[in-house]
Amino acid sequence: METTQLIKGIHHVTAIAADPQQNVDFYVGLLGLRLVKKTVNFDAPDVYHFYYGDETGNAGSILTFFPFGAGSQKGRHGKGQAATTAFSIPTAALDYWLKRFDQYGILYKAPQQRFNEVVVYFEDPDGLGLELIANDTDFRQGFTYGHIPLEYSIRGFWGVELWETSYERTEALLANSLNYEFIAETGPRRRYAAKGNAGAGQYVDIVWDSNNRWGLGGAGTVHHIAFDTPTDASQLEVREAVMSAGFMPTNVLDRQYFHSIYFREPGGVLFEVATTPPGFLLDEEKANLGQALKLPPWQERNREKIEQLLQPISLEAVYKKYGIE
Repeated sequence: METTQLIKGIHHVTAIAADPQQNVDFYVGLLGLRLVKKTVNFDAPDVYHFYYGDETGNAGSILTFFPFGAGSQKGRHGKGQAATTAFSIPTAALDYWLKRFDQYGILYKAPQQRFNEVVVYFEDPDGLGLELIANDTDFRQGFTYGHIPLEYSIRGFWGVELWETSYERTEALLANSLNYEFIAETGPRRRYAAKGNAGAGQYVDIVWDSNNRWGLGGAGTVHHIAFDTPTDASQLEVREAVMSAGFMPTNVLDRQYFHSIYFREPGGVLFEVATTPPGFLLDEEKANLGQALKLPPWQERNREKIEQLLQPISLEAVYKKYGIE
């Protein structure tokens, strides 16, 4: 089945965290992402679901978290996981970010060259693997009125890194059902990009090593990665292609801000295909994104109970911690 343009790239990445305030501190305060939506895990409404992204939460910029609370089981990076999530920054911003990491005591690996980019690896407070990719090919705009100067701000995702035993079966799924093609290789790393839309926010790297240990889910690990499809109709076409390839996707699920299907790829990573619309402006004005707790309609009658179960978080505390006016 021809799937050209049915997948445009990465929609979002969802990870697991522990303490919710610590999570907001790091991603809003340190990295300068916008909290574009504060809602709950639809399958466990006593747990927050935070969405961080660019100014309006465009696909390709959205990192989301389920923070299960301080003391949550810690995960372990390994095979069967999307072990590293990479953000894109301008080359000229690299020195700014290294100084910022030093200022706030963030440990990081020395910058290294990979393909035509400069890579800095670091981790969030739960140990989630992150990278900044310094490059001159990403022309997306950052958060225009955030506290990070616009010329240094994060542009969105550069890509994700899958840790696998081998690459062949996952590559076949990417190529035959998800509109991705192989574009480059270095050592055990093979890079793929969405056909017709190669560039920042689209890359999937497979790093394969049969001797690597298997990962364990928990705080500091990615729960799933989601690919971006333009419409409900295109999602159904992708679902059919995935089924034809022998996988078992879920039925379409309503996630309020997009519609989703889920399935596991051959190496064990949970994949999602999410629609671009309706997006995060569905229930909040642009200026107010992320300020109010948003619940799905079927949970509104339980709002008082849910709010009592959730640990309060404070953006004002973030601003004070990082000296944000």
